[in-house]
Amino acid sequence: MSTLAKRNVLPGFGLTLGLTLTWLSILILIPLAGLFLKTTELSIGEFIETVTSRRTLHALSISFGIALAAAVVNLIAGVIVVWALVRYRFPGQRLFDAIVDIPFALPTAVAGVALSALFSERGWLGAPLAWLGIKVSFTPLGIFVAMIFIGIPFVVRTVQPVLADLEPELEEAAASLGARRWQIVTKVIVPSLTPAILTGFALAFARAVGEYGSVIFIAGNLPNVSEIAPLLIVIRLSEFRYADATAIAVVMLVVAFVIIFLINRIQRWAETRGAQNH
Repeated sequence: MSTLAKRNVLPGFGLTLGLTLTWLSILILIPLAGLFLKTTELSIGEFIETVTSRRTLHALSISFGIALAAAVVNLIAGVIVVWALVRYRFPGQRLFDAIVDIPFALPTAVAGVALSALFSERGWLGAPLAWLGIKVSFTPLGIFVAMIFIGIPFVVRTVQPVLADLEPELEEAAASLGARRWQIVTKVIVPSLTPAILTGFALAFARAVGEYGSVIFIAGNLPNVSEIAPLLIVIRLSEFRYADATAIAVVMLVVAFVIIFLINRIQRWAETRGAQNH
């Protein structure tokens, strides 16, 4: 039996690989290549001028900055939610577990309208906040709220099965050796959950950066104030400035890819370190 035959336990490896690469090329690589190709209609000077204009830089900073902040909040809140759902039993637990998936199923436009009404100055939550001098709807704070809403299920659903499958014997062994509860959490539980936490963080961040429907209803969409980069791309397309729109999209794609790549590298390092410790 040849070495290749020994490695390929399942038949049809060549066909499967070929179909995989074909579909990836059709669905992802070719459209992305077309995006970069369209940008070449701009000269280097025009490209730099487009992506470094005050309006573009502010829109990019709003999208990436608030998405990163929302992903951090989702990371913390998501882990707390997962801990409560997995480690405790309480009335209505299944209902709360199902509620986590609402942002997945809810159309983004509906989510945007609901959040705008809820946090408006006359809304159930917006009115008391307005009384305190805090305005949410039609401000960057509204964008932050919308990005948290659509991102938290990614953290919860990524970490939840890992925590549920975590062997309780590891915690019992640590406790029998004299470890305190906080030491068990930081030395046993958190290292085991770190790869899943980072994955959920990356997914929540990626979703928030590209979010459009739920954000534009609550953002206010004021240039240089609360305008997100995806909306600016749509505006450039409506103005028939297709090359300018693709230039902004290319910058978003490259920056998002670099950030997610770094997160994945940290995740891989955490998995390797965890395997070595075990």
